[in-house]
Amino acid sequence: MKRFHVHVAVRDLGPAIRFYSTLFGAEPTVLKDDYAKWMMEDPRINFAISQRGGAAGVNHLGFQVDEASELEEIHGRLQKADAGVHAEKDVSCCYARSDKYWVTDPAGVAWESFHSLGSAPFYRETEAPAQAKAAAPASCCGPRDMDEAQAASCC
Repeated sequence: MKRFHVHVAVRDLGPAIRFYSTLFGAEPTVLKDDYAKWMMEDPRINFAISQRGGAAGVNHLGFQVDEASELEEIHGRLQKADAGVHAEKDVSCCYARSDKYWVTDPAGVAWESFHSLGSAPFYRETEAPAQAKAAAPASCCGPRDMDEAQAASCC
């Protein structure tokens, strides 16, 4: 089953958490010093916010799937759309490990399709302990052509 994903960059996490908690009628299911996430069933959405630099606003959109086969189905559709798909396998970002595919739509919006594999104790690969970094891909949270400002607000 698919879950819609929205990630918003915010200037100040505290007021944003209060606003979205009130709007959603629920507290975040994941709360870190720089990140909060609501996993809701009605509507079925993974809504995340972070205070990681970069411009405030929608960072990226996407789909989270429950099964690897669903991710590969989305991947096939993205390839048919000739969307310049960028694959990332077993990467850590937003305190989670995932397999994912990234594309940028014709309007310039980054789209992430991902299957979560588990949690991670750090926000992104570059913050991992040295032994984890050695085995980890360098990219995080965005398509290959993401500019430095977008990468700074990763996930």
